[in-house]
Amino acid sequence: MTDTIPEREIAPLYQLMNRIPGGLMLIPLVIGSLLGTFATGFLEMGSFTTALFQQSALPLIALLIFATGTQVTLKTSGPVVATAGVVLLCKSIIPATIVILLGQVVGIDGILGVSILALLVAVDNSNGGLWLAFTGRYGDKRDRGAYIASALNDGPFFSMLFLGASGLADIPVSAMVAAVIPFLLGMLVGNLNPHWREVLRPTPAIVIPFFALALGTGIDLNNIVKGGLSGLVVGLVVAPVTGLFVYLGYRFLLRRGYRSGIGFAAGTTAGNAIATPAIIGLADPKFQPFVETATAQVAASVLVTAIIAPTLASLALKREGGLLSEEEIERLDDMDLGVKEPQL
Repeated sequence: MTDTIPEREIAPLYQLMNRIPGGLMLIPLVIGSLLGTFATGFLEMGSFTTALFQQSALPLIALLIFATGTQVTLKTSGPVVATAGVVLLCKSIIPATIVILLGQVVGIDGILGVSILALLVAVDNSNGGLWLAFTGRYGDKRDRGAYIASALNDGPFFSMLFLGASGLADIPVSAMVAAVIPFLLGMLVGNLNPHWREVLRPTPAIVIPFFALALGTGIDLNNIVKGGLSGLVVGLVVAPVTGLFVYLGYRFLLRRGYRSGIGFAAGTTAGNAIATPAIIGLADPKFQPFVETATAQVAASVLVTAIIAPTLASLALKREGGLLSEEEIERLDDMDLGVKEPQL
């Protein structure tokens, strides 16, 4: 029997991405945004190239959602629902209420060149793909399962609800159900045949870099220019402020202690939110004059928060001792998650 000689690594790219907090997601995301802005011809070549590098985000996210469901047992489903509820409360309901109260004081024109429309749309939703990417590496099954909050706050529903509009505010029930079916099927499969949990356990490390790159291709860097300084300000406000709310929810409502920094990863604006100002403008004509500028500002917030939110989450976890290795995360996943984690 001969000893296996380790293969020499010419470029340890995976280790480099893993060494940077959130790098497994952030680096492919930035590369994807560069491709989406300057190399659209490459992305539109068709066949497997386009399928993998531009059109794979939704299928791969769906696979991660299914894999996450397999890791959730009936014993741990309660903590998953509780975590999703806290994320929804702290990321959508509380920030949206604050923006509406601000609007009552300053009017729909907003402040500093940012309309109430742009601010509301930027704060009341979250990027579920980025949440899954971050929690896939640094969170446990409770955190990954909390993507359900993003499925609920995605789209114009909360913006329309809080602005008091009607008509287009109705979100089809079928769309809501479709968003959670992969998770529920994963739970069913994992509980009927626990072997699937082991088969799908490595899924996050495999799919995150690929769907992060595909998500990035949908971000046009030109929107940062169009959004101008005000668009950057929106992103710089949304990430730390809404992320802080979720962090506080993790610490004081969920009592996650040294793992509370994960909450900052929710401080994002979803890509789908870019279309919301136009939808609201159609529903209520008095918002129409703000639509063009708000759209550019929200687009800028999508990119800025995608970078800042996971960075803040990583720094908070590192400062509080919650930036765990993949092996330590696996041990958490194997625990009875109904047991309270140690508080620091």
